[in-house]
Amino acid sequence: MLRYFLTYRGVKLPLCMTEELAADALAHRNTYFRAEFDDAGRMAWVEKLVYGEVELRHDYRYDAQGQLLEARISMLDEEPQLLSFTV
Repeated sequence: MLRYFLTYRGVKLPLCMTEELAADALAHRNTYFRAEFDDAGRMAWVEKLVYGEVELRHDYRYDAQGQLLEARISMLDEEPQLLSFTV
């Protein structure tokens, strides 16, 4: 399910999105986040859009228990970083 947000809070991954926006509220926004959630309600990926261009993207992978295993962070014009988490 695709959802839209104004911002996030905290520094932990996955990002904790806040201030959800309706899709029809995006027309007059320069900056916002869009995120896809899986059937379990976990964030699969999130993108920060600035003037219609993707400036930042996080892709998340979880284990069978729902714990975060990996986060791939891509920033504009930079090599993606892969962060691995162990429990």
